[in-house]
Amino acid sequence: MVDAARARKLADRIQQVVAEMLERRIKDPRLGFVTVTDARITADLRDATVFYTVFGSEAERADTAAALESAKGIIRAEVGRQTGVRHTPTLTFSHDPLPDSARHLDELLAEARARDEEIAKRAAGAVHAGDADPYRKPGEESPDGEEAPEEFEAGPADRAGRSAQ
Repeated sequence: MVDAARARKLADRIQQVVAEMLERRIKDPRLGFVTVTDARITADLRDATVFYTVFGSEAERADTAAALESAKGIIRAEVGRQTGVRHTPTLTFSHDPLPDSARHLDELLAEARARDEEIAKRAAGAVHAGDADPYRKPGEESPDGEEAPEEFEAGPADRAGRSAQ
């Protein structure tokens, strides 16, 4: 069993190596505009998952996935060479849905802002249905002729709500 700090450090190094390989050494025409977003490795350091995003359409994402799959052996060999671990972890490439989710949330927030602005425009000239202040004040008379009671003055109280002595 390996400590979590070493596993995280190795995952970070794998992420760097894969990103560097995709940028400089892998010349597959199917490879789109790829960004390596994260890498995670199992506790036994045997399997690593590399998360990536692709800027472009679904077809470009599919082409990039195929290109990564075909270059997996070369990338794994380079990861093994640069990390120096006894057993080079197997690599799994996984499309990271986080940027797509973030984009969708941004769209939803923009739509909510637009609706709020529309409601604010409609409410700009609106008036309340009843009185501006519907509560009776002490000494004020109600429409049925009943006077509101004077305010109750509470003395100092302790934490339990009982009067202090």
